[in-house]
Amino acid sequence: MEPTVCKILKIEPITHNVKRFTIEKPADLTFVPGQAADVSINLPEWKEQLRPFTFTGLNDWKDLEFTIKIYNDHKGVTEQLGKLKVGDQFIIHGVFGAIQYYGEGTFIAGGAGVTPFIAIFRQLKKENKLGKNTLVFSNKTEKDIILKDEFTQLLNSRFINTLDGEKSPKYDFGTIDKKYLSAKINDFGQYFYICGPDPMLEAIQKILVDLGARKERVIMEKF
Repeated sequence: MEPTVCKILKIEPITHNVKRFTIEKPADLTFVPGQAADVSINLPEWKEQLRPFTFTGLNDWKDLEFTIKIYNDHKGVTEQLGKLKVGDQFIIHGVFGAIQYYGEGTFIAGGAGVTPFIAIFRQLKKENKLGKNTLVFSNKTEKDIILKDEFTQLLNSRFINTLDGEKSPKYDFGTIDKKYLSAKINDFGQYFYICGPDPMLEAIQKILVDLGARKERVIMEKF
């Protein structure tokens, strides 16, 4: 699709540093849950600064939704996004993404890397196909957990949280490593979907394969 200017319709806080942006949807835009778009801000000094953001709404929704972590210490695009107001504009440049749903499995996310999974789980809920899909979600603290209530409602006990920056009686403590995954997963023949920082992706892919997962069933998206 050609780059398209889209007005921001709504901005809502999700956590202390994550915002939900609802924007106009271009008539010719379609996507599969899990995919993303290259996005820029329609301001002279920012319109050429493209960044990838995942669609967190569904393809048949009237408007587009992005759930974006704001990095105020980076002095870059997401800091600028945090300053935008309703009526400001995004530019949508094109749709892409490696993560799509292929079958039941375990989803593993670090921080804002959970965003490709939001639309996938919402679509599965709509189709009554949540099945035994499981989300293992790593964050620093409880306040960093994105859409905690929605994921709990969707997945119940199959929403597994681990924190590595604070201890809480409600959640596991520690990183997602070989010991942790071998304790949480008993079927390594299933699909695995991973999204997070590059070092996390590489480490978890190796761990899963070492534990018996088939490499072609480990679906990854760099974040």
